[in-house]
Amino acid sequence: MTGFVDKPEPVQVPGLTHVHTGKVRDLYRNGDGDLVMVASDRVSAYDWVLPTGIPDKGRVLTRLSLWWFDQLADLVPNHVVSTELPPGAPADWAGRTVVCRSLRMVPVECVARGYLTGSGLAEYEETRTVCGLALPEGLVDGSELPAPIFTPATKAEVGEHDENVPYEEVARRVGAETAAALRQLTLAVYSRGRDIARERGIILADTKFEFGYGSAVDGAAGEELLVLADEVLTPDSSRFWPADQWEPGRSQPSFDKQIVRDWLTSPAAGWDRHGEQPPPELPAEVVERTRARYVEAYELLTGTRWD
Repeated sequence: MTGFVDKPEPVQVPGLTHVHTGKVRDLYRNGDGDLVMVASDRVSAYDWVLPTGIPDKGRVLTRLSLWWFDQLADLVPNHVVSTELPPGAPADWAGRTVVCRSLRMVPVECVARGYLTGSGLAEYEETRTVCGLALPEGLVDGSELPAPIFTPATKAEVGEHDENVPYEEVARRVGAETAAALRQLTLAVYSRGRDIARERGIILADTKFEFGYGSAVDGAAGEELLVLADEVLTPDSSRFWPADQWEPGRSQPSFDKQIVRDWLTSPAAGWDRHGEQPPPELPAEVVERTRARYVEAYELLTGTRWD
């Protein structure tokens, strides 16, 4: 059993229709047909959305995504329409809400990897490949790859695993032209993000993007382009490692919720991740350390203080 420990009820806001409750984000539609995306402080681990949130997490994800959209604007259009709070929205939505263009989403998680770890490492250890791409012998956890690779995955529902698939499967599902465009954009955006992060002493090990088709903001009426959507290059969608602590051959310290994962699998939690019981509440110390890690990632990447 997996999913939400306590699934939240949608907030009722005049003029907005609730569309979806995700692991972190809640989606609504306004009267203009745009999506209103609200990033909560929810945190997930081991296919569970935990009963304890991380204060300010949703605002960090939102502000960091907006910053990255600006850094990437010359590479790919994005879905942002406005950051104004919808009339009648609760005060807590401030800083965590983005009004977005409604897109025809591509049903593929677009993953780029520059380093070997996670599910990619597990596949490599069995087959010396990742998503069907052959890699050199001798790589270990944390090894830098000869060049970044596109390793797509299918999207999963809350409580389910995304599944890595070969490029040929993506082409079969969405067509050869779209698959090629997804690969090109994914690697271009990853490379830009990797270079910016590297200047700030951070390794961008891997990341995932979501794209959808929508009308170009400044294009001809009816013209559709691939548009970058959802969040981008945040600690929830990416593995960021401190460059000065990088040491291939072991798990790397990261700017994300690894603190939460480590506690949940420790004797202190008293929880069996393979059992039927939902995970317990997080202790205050774990919550504060995790919040500090998200804020640190924001400050290092953007060069601005979190206020």
